[in-house]
Amino acid sequence: MAVSVMPAPVRANYWLLEAALPGRPPVPAGVLLLEEAADKLHIKLRPDWSGHADPEDAEVLELLAEDLADQAAQTGAAALIALLEDRLSNTLRLSEPRSAVVGDFPRALERLYQREVEGVRGRTPVAPFRTHLPVYSLRAAAGKFGPDQEVDVEPEDWIPAPAGVRPCEDYFACHVVGRSMEPKIPDGSLCLFRRIPAGSRQGKLVLVRHRAASETGGEFTVKRYRSEKTVTEEGGWRHTRIVLEPLNPEFPVLELGPDEFHVIAEFVRVIPLEDT
Repeated sequence: MAVSVMPAPVRANYWLLEAALPGRPPVPAGVLLLEEAADKLHIKLRPDWSGHADPEDAEVLELLAEDLADQAAQTGAAALIALLEDRLSNTLRLSEPRSAVVGDFPRALERLYQREVEGVRGRTPVAPFRTHLPVYSLRAAAGKFGPDQEVDVEPEDWIPAPAGVRPCEDYFACHVVGRSMEPKIPDGSLCLFRRIPAGSRQGKLVLVRHRAASETGGEFTVKRYRSEKTVTEEGGWRHTRIVLEPLNPEFPVLELGPDEFHVIAEFVRVIPLEDT
């Protein structure tokens, strides 16, 4: 039996196309999403311009998506974006590049189009810990510990529980910035975490808070947890060495004393744009 494997989420750039026709207010025209590894441009533009342009202009604009797709196939997606940035007029405007963490490019394109062009955001009513999970304000560093930051007790947002996750109060999401956990965790990813119970953390990717930080906030990082232990004279055990390892070999290992940090939660997965 064939098993379908979803591609790992990656950071991708996208652009918003805007039409500013003479005598009419600017209108969002669509989204261009670049899949860099494949040099492919995913395009979704308004299909109907009858309410936003004169008939002659509408006829041209309704063919624009097909024209851009043909040009991308001929010149390459990245080359076409560079050409558009250089040559578009005041009538058609391209935004500065924006970025998002994407798992499935066609689904992400639909999500971006809904948000940026149609203005549609989460339609499902939020039922905390039944249908949705909280997003907290902390930004965990994928490098060294991030700057000391206050963390709100109340969530800054709620997102639909990702597929396969049964919502409960053990789960929450926050952003991870930096490159030390790439490629598994792209810079800027929104990540799902599960509060970690007592027990072994060996080899797990964990969210860690630095104990020396402020009482109501903290310095946070995400790393792979490794520890070495020794048996005490009383027959118990104690840590002799605790390290927090990056996945990206360009970054150094952090070595900490057992009283310097608190493991908050275990990393579960990256939540790509299309699942928010």
